[in-house]
Amino acid sequence: MPEKPDRLGLLREHDFRGLFLSTTVAQFGYQITSLALPLAAVLALDVSEFEVGVLSSMTMVAFLLIGLPAGAWIDRMRRRRVLIVSDIVRAAVLLTVPIAWWADALTIWHLYAVAFVIGVFTVFFDVSYQSYLPHLVGRQKLVEGNAKLETVRSTAQLGGPVLAGQLIEWLTAPVALAFDAVAMGASALFLVRIRRREAKPEVAHDARISTEIKEGLAFVFRNRILASIVAATSWWNLWMGAYMAMIVVFLPRDMGLTAGEIGLFFAVFGVGGLIGAFVTGPVTAWLGEGRAIWISTIVTSPGMLLLPAAEPGWRVWIAALGTGVVGIGSVIYNVNQVSFRQRLTPDRLLGRMNATVRFLAWGLSAVGALLGGVLGEFVGARGTLWIGAIGVCLAFLPVFFSPLRNLRDLPHPEPEPVPVP
Repeated sequence: MPEKPDRLGLLREHDFRGLFLSTTVAQFGYQITSLALPLAAVLALDVSEFEVGVLSSMTMVAFLLIGLPAGAWIDRMRRRRVLIVSDIVRAAVLLTVPIAWWADALTIWHLYAVAFVIGVFTVFFDVSYQSYLPHLVGRQKLVEGNAKLETVRSTAQLGGPVLAGQLIEWLTAPVALAFDAVAMGASALFLVRIRRREAKPEVAHDARISTEIKEGLAFVFRNRILASIVAATSWWNLWMGAYMAMIVVFLPRDMGLTAGEIGLFFAVFGVGGLIGAFVTGPVTAWLGEGRAIWISTIVTSPGMLLLPAAEPGWRVWIAALGTGVVGIGSVIYNVNQVSFRQRLTPDRLLGRMNATVRFLAWGLSAVGALLGGVLGEFVGARGTLWIGAIGVCLAFLPVFFSPLRNLRDLPHPEPEPVPVP
């Protein structure tokens, strides 16, 4: 009689459960910040489209400024410690927004500063996070680990915006950010509970940061499949950055949605992500890892075209369903490409590989957000949404014109040669 599949899997392990719970509370807090920070600017300060674009850009510009050296620094540090410190600092910075609001001293410049500092420590958190998972679960369980963490992220995208929208309606956007600060603090506590300790990375006395950065860049771009994934992800993030910068302007000002309704709109994307987390395994088994990466993008991205075509009323909720379809594809894409990157990369290069990818992908997202603000001033929020949606629909091209197009299974890396003493 065949054994029943273990649905809990990695969740039975104490240390992975700590990371899982940390991710859960942090992701719900992140959803609050993602909605409350720009809405604080739009609703509380009544800023222009360009200023909203700058604010969205400030949360990601740190990936351009310190993304590459951060990877080299993290490869010299214990990653769990970096995660804990990043959570604590972000919690403290977020608390300054409701305090300034209560003191009637909140300005757009304060929000810019908060967004930038959060962005800096998000760089360290994200690079450490993706580099820490292989140490925690082993390379053979990376797909399961990433799928479970994507389930958390998708669930947060489902419930987080609804919670955020209601908090913003009840308490105003600046005060709602205090709840994210509490979530960040809780995330740090769960990370503290992880028992397994990393060995301190060995660093050569003559090692130079610039040399290590070049090694990370060379590793990413020397592999044709990895380079095509980075190109597709970066292009997608560029135009999604422009799209998301204007969506928080378009929904309240053009569609007349309240903060609570905006939260429900974003929650539909979370529904799609949750569905994507559950179907990733069967879809990948059916299509194969390589084909699942580009087919998931080309099939689902056109759902973004529905929002700029919408009008106030029921059509905006049809557009919300379109974002749900995009959510399905994005999770299938991310689980497969992130697992491949982690499996391919030696431990000593994980930080630099992830930093290189984040530098390009999220750095271009910052550029896209700023571009969205500029376009919003000239062609309006709706016109910017059209441009951004068309750009995202073309993101599949780099992986389509690569060996991935016909690959069913992604290649495994050859073991690194052991140096002779």
